[in-house]
Amino acid sequence: MPELPEVETVRRGLAPSMEGAVITKAQVNRPDLRWPFPENMAERLTGARIVGLRRRSKYLLADLDRGETLLVHLGMSGRMTVSGDPLGQFVHDHPQAQKHDHVVFDMDNGARITFNDPRRFGAMDLIATEGLEEHKLMRVLGPEPLGNDFNETHLIAAFEGRNTPVKTALLDQRIIAGLGNIYVCETLFRSEISPKRKAGQISKSRVSALIPIIKTVLQEAIDAGGSSLKDFRQANGELGYFQHSFDVYGREGAACRRSGCDGVVLRITQSGRSSFYCGKCQR
Repeated sequence: MPELPEVETVRRGLAPSMEGAVITKAQVNRPDLRWPFPENMAERLTGARIVGLRRRSKYLLADLDRGETLLVHLGMSGRMTVSGDPLGQFVHDHPQAQKHDHVVFDMDNGARITFNDPRRFGAMDLIATEGLEEHKLMRVLGPEPLGNDFNETHLIAAFEGRNTPVKTALLDQRIIAGLGNIYVCETLFRSEISPKRKAGQISKSRVSALIPIIKTVLQEAIDAGGSSLKDFRQANGELGYFQHSFDVYGREGAACRRSGCDGVVLRITQSGRSSFYCGKCQR
């Protein structure tokens, strides 16, 4: 499932074609994805101007001039790609419609935005912008890890007395919004913290040190266009490249990449997810 860097990469790719543009035609080709589409979704989107495109956790949020916000979740295999030439520099034909093109937006600048999702675990909803933060999906989210509200005071307080493994705590969207399995594994490796260590037993100094490491890992992944393991593509259809920089994720049995460590990467299952770590240098 795309994590924060992948969703942010898609947002940045879509923004030049969507922000400030009018949806001249919204085409909805099925009644639902993970849950039913909102009533009259195509009619409510057609003619609307997108005044801003932002991200909250793993959700894309397109604010409309009609007082509603389109919420998009990519799910396991969802892609939002751009075709056409919104900048007017070239002439590009739109590709032929594909079997799993479930929602299509034609924009007044000539761009076409296509949401394709073979596994249909993605989702869309229309929510009143004014009450967005109180929506059931939004109100449970913790601070954005790249924002100022995510700081050592917040994380120390969140970990205090917590008896769950640190890996589980970092995946808790109520503590940090947008972190997923890949980037938690990579963060813990750089922090030299075992994913099995109880969150409440980690010293305050080590918890504080997690903050800049999390921010760095996420920013490096965004700069690389995210991680493409199976389905993820950027808005222009290109792959992300951060997977080539993984230190531990997906590297079970490989040698540890930390200088001076002769350990190997191990894999365990925690809360139904694979955790990759070095059994020697992560404590």
